[in-house]
Amino acid sequence: MALTEDKVREALKQVIDPELYINIIDLGLVYVVDVKEPKEDGRHDVHIEMTMTSPMCPAGPQLVGGTKAAASAMPEVDQVDVQVVMDPPWSQDRMTEDARDQLGIF
Repeated sequence: MALTEDKVREALKQVIDPELYINIIDLGLVYVVDVKEPKEDGRHDVHIEMTMTSPMCPAGPQLVGGTKAAASAMPEVDQVDVQVVMDPPWSQDRMTEDARDQLGIF
């Protein structure tokens, strides 16, 4: 079965914010998952754009490293490029209902 954005996003759910204990997908930190066309070996390069909850997020390097590792661990993935963007800025509106419930945000 072909690699899709949804499959990559599902794999990224294993990356947990160490301060909030919620995965980066439910937190709304991942803005773009771009799965490139397959190469001759059938594997794909993946470009990911993500943000942090704040520009000086102390967990930033850990989250970027975890994102790259989670996507790279997928057998269909060749190279992963993770870019941190701050525009648009992250807000609680990007969180899923599950994440809001876990944090007690109503």
